[in-house]
Amino acid sequence: MAAVDFTDQCTVVTGASSGIGAAFARELARRGSDLVLVARRLDRLEALAEELRDAHGVRATPIALDLSLPGAGRALAADLGDRGIPVTGLVNNAGFGTDNLFHTEDPAALSDEITVDVANLVDLTRAFIGPLRASGNGILVNVASMAAYSPTPGMAVYGACKAFVLSFTEALWYESRGTGLRVLSLAPGLTRTEFFDDLSGGAYKGSYETPEQVVRTALRALDRGRRPSVQSGRRNALAGRLPRLVTRRRAVILSGAMSARSGAGGAGGAGVAPAPSPA
Repeated sequence: MAAVDFTDQCTVVTGASSGIGAAFARELARRGSDLVLVARRLDRLEALAEELRDAHGVRATPIALDLSLPGAGRALAADLGDRGIPVTGLVNNAGFGTDNLFHTEDPAALSDEITVDVANLVDLTRAFIGPLRASGNGILVNVASMAAYSPTPGMAVYGACKAFVLSFTEALWYESRGTGLRVLSLAPGLTRTEFFDDLSGGAYKGSYETPEQVVRTALRALDRGRRPSVQSGRRNALAGRLPRLVTRRRAVILSGAMSARSGAGGAGGAGVAPAPSPA
């Protein structure tokens, strides 16, 4: 397949105020796409929009939106319709994680986590899937996580949310064949973002990628157009295969042991980590 041509396109990026979302926005603008930048931190979005306009001459529209509120996707679609902004691409990057044993978590935080990571990801996707399919060359990227590939003791809800994102997106990849829409589930591992800076007080150890590396992996996969999902980084690609090689019981035990060694999962965890977008 030919590489994606982003000229004359407009891509919505959620969680665009920092980290992977901001890296997506910069790279897509460099490739010629107009942007709709979505997060709660409007000051950061406005600064990024100005940067992208000056550097690449694209249209960049910052929109402050709280993705912990139900129906945020439909509200955003209605807003963009009123503004006359057509959308051909969507990067669902916004999300956050809780990082303690489940029985100690704040129920309100868990509810918000499910709303941001699952319910509004679905709502956003449903709100824009029609125009994305109709465009003939659009993209849909849903940011999952390496936590999607096995149960995650100490981050039980987050891992389950990302497993949903992976399964949901792969199904949409199949449904979208023949439409021109390229669909991808992206699974980053440890990445130099605010998300990991705050989880367990920065206790997660290992080899970190930059947001730019993660975005390059995603766009390379989109350009090739053959895969429904991709893990960012060679080690992560290997780790993603491991649960297929062992029993479910063994996969849970291994995942729990890794969390304990990293200092996560109730061992001095920091509770709710700020989301890349709403924080």
